[in-house]
Amino acid sequence: MSADTQKSSAIWGGRFDARPSDIMQDINASIDIDKRFWRHDITASKAHCNMLVATKIITKDDGDKIIDGLTQIESEIENGTFQFSKELEDIHMNVESRLKEIIGDTAGRLHTARSRNDQVATDFRLWTRDAIDIIVANIDKAQSVLKQLCATHKDSAMPGFTHLQSAQPVTLGIHLGAYDQMLERDKARFTDCRKRLNESPLGAAALAGTPFPIDREQTASALGFDRPMPNTMDAVAARDFATEFLFCAAQCGTHLSRLAEEIIIWATPQFGFVTLSDEWSTGSSIMPQKKNPDAAELVRAKTGRLNGNLLQLLTVLKALPMTYNKDLQEDKACVFESFDTIDLCLKAMTGMLDSMTWNTARMFDAAEDGYSTATRLADWLVMNLNMPFRDAHHVTGRIVKMAEQQQCKLYELSLDDMQSVEARISDDIFSVLKI
Repeated sequence: MSADTQKSSAIWGGRFDARPSDIMQDINASIDIDKRFWRHDITASKAHCNMLVATKIITKDDGDKIIDGLTQIESEIENGTFQFSKELEDIHMNVESRLKEIIGDTAGRLHTARSRNDQVATDFRLWTRDAIDIIVANIDKAQSVLKQLCATHKDSAMPGFTHLQSAQPVTLGIHLGAYDQMLERDKARFTDCRKRLNESPLGAAALAGTPFPIDREQTASALGFDRPMPNTMDAVAARDFATEFLFCAAQCGTHLSRLAEEIIIWATPQFGFVTLSDEWSTGSSIMPQKKNPDAAELVRAKTGRLNGNLLQLLTVLKALPMTYNKDLQEDKACVFESFDTIDLCLKAMTGMLDSMTWNTARMFDAAEDGYSTATRLADWLVMNLNMPFRDAHHVTGRIVKMAEQQQCKLYELSLDDMQSVEARISDDIFSVLKI
């Protein structure tokens, strides 16, 4: 048997006489992507090995050799001395092949009662669980900054907007508090996703379980799962945990994008609500005066990646028959990229918020523009004159038009001016016309 044939047989057994073509090898190999699973793959393999020993499927001596070998591989990868091979396709076979080099044929016993199908499903859930923990921690950090800003600016008046037109006066604390609430829901979604995915696929093997007397409860417990997955076909076929993760990331990214958009607008000279720090701004190669909010713009743009990754995996999954299909090899790159993207966006947004300067005096002036207290005027008419709101709305509209014609603020109108529209208006009206 040729060396090339031996390489293919090491993975697929005796079914094939020839190695795959170079192009087939390129399209089939996933090691460049799934090597991120290495720590989770070794952890799951150790749990599987310990279970095989406990159930006497393999001997303790063989189990000890396997555990020692896996520990050595773990150290090699950490130290950067491990050589990943595309010919070995994926992280699972790269680890197993190196294990055989270290401990010999005993390495082959590790794959007893296990398939790469339930192996990768387990690794993927372990990785996603850890990724969610990191994201939730980053959301907490962003919220901590937002909460501090809300407390500092609980009385800092600014215009509230609808249709990006001045609507009613609010405070900066209220405005930023809306984003804190959005992130709180994002955190809850990620947490719920983690809870749902926390079931162990190990023991499903290829799709139909295994005749070996394995203990799925032991491996599930050892890996921190709540329970084994009850259906073996679902265990290897399900990727809804991945699409749910991608949705959570896309939704969180959308919230960050909305905040980024407001920062971009507020940082313009026309608004002047906020001044970005130098650490979170860039300049222009031709216009010396420019201070561009590039970090915010990139947070806004990267939402496209997050949305695209969700659609990509949904499209991959939409017509797959049971159970495992090679299409599922495309499930990891989009999840990895979305994690990297939302992780970066959360850190960037936290840094921007923590370092920017809020121009509260300018915000206050803007809150007084645009007749933002007009709704308070209408409410005063209802509460003090017992006027139907629609009538109060009409009266207020006429008063606003009068202020526009005189090019003044509402509180700068005289009482006589307002009484020319509604005679019952009293001097008390001025108590609601100023911020």
